[in-house]
Amino acid sequence: MKKIFLSLIILFTLCSSCKKFLEEKTTGILTPDNYYNNSAQIRAAVNGAYLGLNSPFATGIGVAVSSVFSLEYITGYCQRPRPSGNEDNQFLQLTGIDQNNSALETWWTSSYYPIENCNSIIANVSKTSAVPATDRDNFLAETYFLRAYYYFQLVRLYGRVPLKTTPTTSLDNTQLSPAAIGDIYTQIVSDLTTAEKAGLAWTDKTGHVSQGAIKSLLAKVYLTMAGYPLNKGQAYYQLAYDKSNEVIQSGQFSLFANYSDLRNPANYNSGEHIFMIQHDETTISNIMHFSLMPYPVVPVSIQPSYGGAMAPALSFYNSYDPADQRIKEENFYYTQHTQYGSASTIIKLPMPYIYKYWNDQAEVSGRDGSNFPLIRYADILLVCAEASASLNGSSTSDPVAVSAYNLVHQRAFPGTTAAASVALNDILKERYWEMAYEFQTWFDMIRTRKAFDVDNHTIVSLIGYKAPLHNRAFTEADLLWPIPLTEVQKDPNLSK
Repeated sequence: MKKIFLSLIILFTLCSSCKKFLEEKTTGILTPDNYYNNSAQIRAAVNGAYLGLNSPFATGIGVAVSSVFSLEYITGYCQRPRPSGNEDNQFLQLTGIDQNNSALETWWTSSYYPIENCNSIIANVSKTSAVPATDRDNFLAETYFLRAYYYFQLVRLYGRVPLKTTPTTSLDNTQLSPAAIGDIYTQIVSDLTTAEKAGLAWTDKTGHVSQGAIKSLLAKVYLTMAGYPLNKGQAYYQLAYDKSNEVIQSGQFSLFANYSDLRNPANYNSGEHIFMIQHDETTISNIMHFSLMPYPVVPVSIQPSYGGAMAPALSFYNSYDPADQRIKEENFYYTQHTQYGSASTIIKLPMPYIYKYWNDQAEVSGRDGSNFPLIRYADILLVCAEASASLNGSSTSDPVAVSAYNLVHQRAFPGTTAAASVALNDILKERYWEMAYEFQTWFDMIRTRKAFDVDNHTIVSLIGYKAPLHNRAFTEADLLWPIPLTEVQKDPNLSK
């Protein structure tokens, strides 16, 4: 990987409301020798390491074009209403992903650039005496979490990738061979368990890493390790259950009563939102509101012409029970809306569209400053239920696990009788419906090697399943993305 990694320290300041990260402020060329000298400098460096979380959402040339949507396109449950080019179609239609596809490079650099920042922070802050030990350990905990998050993203997308945990200090030895997948997961777990020990607060209203985020990600990592490709099985299902149960028993998180509460800025970084990407209308805006506008152009927001990036496959939308509150108008989806500037005029949409990321403020301001959820409590509740059901073969009656499932299911179906036991396949289907279009589904599919046959309402083997919008069935070759050609050209070791 002959990517010349320099330590890119990007300075940020927190907004006075403490709810957003921040405006970038460049201060010239910095090196570790003249940095990390006080808490403000270290805080700025650590804040800079968060940037990679939002990098896949960057927009490219074209309308509603972003690499992040490739993670939903490849599932086959997602369509792009606006006509697209070949790069998107490779994911949308499963025609085979070319190593030249620019989305591959975006996902790659969105992890490796911030990993280099993390490596520099860990190497330098670990030995600093410029701040109290508690502050130092807290800064390091955030950084270890972020490095683990980025490697978790890389290893699931690409499989064997270079594992680098020290900063680049010269141009020597910049070509690195891919590490074994097991070694990468060992590092991820090591980073997260190290972060756990710092004892960060369970929640953090400013949006920084919290103990809840660390334990939640660790639960998701253990669940993934239990499944494919490592197949560590029972012991790791138990670890996933135990860690998700720690989050549940903490009492620090709860599901919002209404799905609309997920979009309420007053609820950001609290309640159900365990970890989010921080956005701001003027400095780091969110692309989701305008990218998901109905297409063809429908005047339901101030800038409707920007839409058409992503919408549910009709067969997936129809897989929801009609009584499911998630498909109630303007919860997760919508099929009509008032005309912008004319509240008395109702516009019928050409198909169901995604409402999860609607932003009332953006509708009139033209800019979306809403945060984006990366880890929700609903996700962790279903992790707990799935881990327990997997431990017990195909179902669970464990009180904690069943209660976790019931919380998610009964919000969707108010007034239904609480289940006394729940089947694994029902939990998996619940994940499809609950986590839809949050860029989680593909990771669920490749770790379980299962898919949701929406036409027959059954969970089936992923290999051999033809998703609603794909041209063909999945094969083993589709499960890992190719390493970007630009990276292989720089470092031939990556092709080994």
